[in-house]
Amino acid sequence: MAGAGVRALNTRALGGRGASGDWGELALAEPLPGEALHARVARTLRGAVTGGLLSEGTRLPGHRRLAGVLGVSRNTLVDALAGLEAEGYLRVQGRSGTVVCVPAAEAGAPFTATVDELPLSAWATRALSGGEDAAEGHYSVDFRVGQPVPELYPEAAWTAALARQAGRLGRRTQGGPASDPLGPLETRRALSAYLNAVRGARVTPEMVMLTGGTQSALDALARVFLEPGRMAAVEDPTYPGARAALSATGAAVVPVPVDGSGLRPGALPPHATLLYLTPGCQYPTGVTLGAARRAALVAWARRGNAFVLEDDYAADLHHTGRPLPVMQGLAPDRVILLGSFSKSLAPATRSGFLVAPPPVLRVLARTRPLTDRAPGTLDALALADVLSSGAYGRHLRRARLVLAHRQDVLLAALGEWQPTWEAHGAASGLHVYVRLPPGLSEAQAVAGAARRGVALSPVAPLSAAGGRAAVLLAFAHLTPETIRQGVRRLSLAP
Repeated sequence: MAGAGVRALNTRALGGRGASGDWGELALAEPLPGEALHARVARTLRGAVTGGLLSEGTRLPGHRRLAGVLGVSRNTLVDALAGLEAEGYLRVQGRSGTVVCVPAAEAGAPFTATVDELPLSAWATRALSGGEDAAEGHYSVDFRVGQPVPELYPEAAWTAALARQAGRLGRRTQGGPASDPLGPLETRRALSAYLNAVRGARVTPEMVMLTGGTQSALDALARVFLEPGRMAAVEDPTYPGARAALSATGAAVVPVPVDGSGLRPGALPPHATLLYLTPGCQYPTGVTLGAARRAALVAWARRGNAFVLEDDYAADLHHTGRPLPVMQGLAPDRVILLGSFSKSLAPATRSGFLVAPPPVLRVLARTRPLTDRAPGTLDALALADVLSSGAYGRHLRRARLVLAHRQDVLLAALGEWQPTWEAHGAASGLHVYVRLPPGLSEAQAVAGAARRGVALSPVAPLSAAGGRAAVLLAFAHLTPETIRQGVRRLSLAP
C-alpha cells in the first residue's frame, strides 16, 4: 500500500508548497528484519512522497530538527537524505534548503507494485493449478481439519529443551552440526533410536535427513525422481499437498483407489517411479493398510525399481492399542519414510525427517544446497533432547488419552443427533471420516452446517476420481462440550 508504514503525519501542515509546517507527528516506519536505521528513515520519507503526503516543493526542516523529530542522529538522517537525493526524491537548493521532488514515474498517482502479467514457468503454472482458497467466515464451532491443538503441546518440556540447547549451541564451533546437510548427527541418532524402538523401523543415523516438514521432503524427492514423461501414483483420496508436489514436476500422477482396507495394489500402474501413501492411518479415510497389501506394494516397487513414500503422519497420535510397524521396516531398500512433529509437538518447530536408503540420501545431500538448507539447528537439538529425555513419550501418553476421549465424544454425539451420517472413527489421527446419507451432497452438507455456524471439511477436493459424498470432522482442538454443541447444531441444519 502506498505510504504504508508511516504511523502518523500531519498532512495539512505538509501540503503547501514551500511550507516548513509542523513536523511533530512524523514517526518512523516499523522496522523490517535486518534493516539499517538510515534505510528505515529513507523508507519512511519515501513512503510519504509516494503516498502523496509530501507534495512537490515541500521544504524539509533543518537536519537537526528533523533528526530530533525522527529520534535518530544527524549523521543517520544525512545518510538517508543523501540516498533519497540520489534517487530523485529530494533536491538541494543552496540556502533555500532541501525540497521534495516527485519523480515523473510517481507523479499524479500513488505508487503501486502491480504487474499485469507474470512470465511464470511451467513448474509454477502446474504448482498453482487446482488450488482453492479456504472458505472464510465466522463459525461458532469449526470442525475443519488442520487446526492447531496448542493445549496438547508440551510447552514446558519444549521450552526447557530449547533453553538447554541454546546454551550449548553458543559454545559450538564452526563446522559443527549446522554445516551437515542432513542435520545434526545427535538428532539423527535420537530419531533412529526412537523410530527403531517405537515404530518398528530399521534405521541408522546415516539414513536420516532432517527436514522442515513432510511437504519439503516431498518437494525434494519429487525434484530428484520426477520429470515430464515419468509417472507417480497416489492414493485416492489423498493429502492434496502430496499430489500437488508430485504433479508440479510435470510427471503424470495416477490416482489409485482406496477401499475399506486401504490402497488396492491391483490398481497400481506398472511403471511408476514413486508411490505416495499413508498406510498407518490413510488420509482421509483413517483405514489401516494390512500386512498382505503392504507386502504386495513392496513386491510391486521391487519389480519396477520404484520407491514407496510412506507418510507416517499420525503414527504418534494413535488412540487405541499399538499401531502397526512402519512399512520401512519391511523394506528399507524400497520405502522412504516421511515424518513430522508439527502435529505432536507444535507447528512452529518445523521438525520433520526423511528416512531413505543411503544412495538416495547421498543424492539428496548433494542437491539440497541448491534449493534448501537443513532446518534450524536449535530446533533440531531440542528435538533430540525431548526424544532422548523421555519427555516426548510422557507427553504422548497424556495426549493420547485426551484424543481418545474427544473422538469418543464426537462419535457418540453423531450417533445421538445425526444417526444417518455414517461416522468412522480411526485408531489414529485428529479427525473422523463421515459418509453422508444418499441424496445429500457435500456442498449441501457444508452449506447447511455453515448456516448453523458450523464449519466442515468436504472430501471431494482430496479425490481425483470422486466417490460417495463424505465430510471430515476434526475434533482434537475442541473441548468435549464444544464438540457436542457443534453436532447438535448440525442436527438442526436442513
